[in-house]
Amino acid sequence: MKIATQTFLITGGCGFIGSNFIHYLFQHFPDVTVINLDKLTYAGNPANLKDIEELPGYHFVHGDICDQECLRNIFEVNHPVILVNFAAESHVDRSIGAPEDFINTDIYGAYRLLEASKESGIEKFIQISTDEVYGSILSGKFSETDALMPRNPYSASKAGADRLAYSYSQTYELPVIVTRASNNFGPFQYPEKLIPLFITNAIDEQVLPLYGDGKNIRDWLYVEDHCSALCYIIEHGSNGETYNIGGGNERQNIEITKLILSILGEDESLIQPVRDRQGHDRRYALDGEKLARLGWKPQYGGTTAFEQAMEKTVNWYHKNEQWWRPLKSGEFLDYYKQHYQLELSEKRAE
Repeated sequence: MKIATQTFLITGGCGFIGSNFIHYLFQHFPDVTVINLDKLTYAGNPANLKDIEELPGYHFVHGDICDQECLRNIFEVNHPVILVNFAAESHVDRSIGAPEDFINTDIYGAYRLLEASKESGIEKFIQISTDEVYGSILSGKFSETDALMPRNPYSASKAGADRLAYSYSQTYELPVIVTRASNNFGPFQYPEKLIPLFITNAIDEQVLPLYGDGKNIRDWLYVEDHCSALCYIIEHGSNGETYNIGGGNERQNIEITKLILSILGEDESLIQPVRDRQGHDRRYALDGEKLARLGWKPQYGGTTAFEQAMEKTVNWYHKNEQWWRPLKSGEFLDYYKQHYQLELSEKRAE
């Protein structure tokens, strides 16, 4: 399927990855039409798309993917051809305290989208899943055929939506593709996640609360590479298939922390170990060979390219304080202090 002039329904498009994907679409395919459906929960920020909100091909709908009437109206009026479902509750720590929100949005919301797509005859349905559905792996890498063993409510809800979407491809022949990406980083990421939290804290010389021994390993994927992979899969992927999207950048959390401090010229006394979180997976690693055989590879994979992407990310947060400072106030500060049991007025550990 060619993307160039298609009509997209993007759910959760005001979030981190969704907003980057919409930017990527208009940058590379300026004649597309995008309907962005977003509930605007705490992590959905219209400011992420302020620079494109006046484009004639962009249309924002404030609504909930669980709302059947809202979805029916969008399909009847806009006739989207491609649906990409980014909408999800996505923070592990929050899922431990409030799992019901994750079950409702991630699973029931996916069900509503699948039903609406089945009724409308959508031509491509991309379900955005995550590497966390596989659980933890101490050695080797997960392939698309490995068992799903999610270890927290967030990853369990994503696994449920992942397999529900696949079932619609098998039962109803809905043209579904499931993607499982490794940990993303880049511009517009809500500052509760490790990289933007540590960047913004370091800018203010606040402590960086590092879980446990800091040796948990993640494969990091620059969000622009994720967007590139999704477009490639839409154009070249096969319906009913699942594709891992890896960044090729396995790093311990302590390595990421030290790299951020080095880029900002801050010393490591800002690092403050905190009690490890419940159900904290030790290592994620994806086998991306299936997608590589299809013809895609990350631009920012490998040590040098990864460090360049990290520098770009750090510089973006440094230059866009007006974007993240309002987010790190009010409820965020209350949540942050309670969760990590930290006093934000404290700076370096003397």
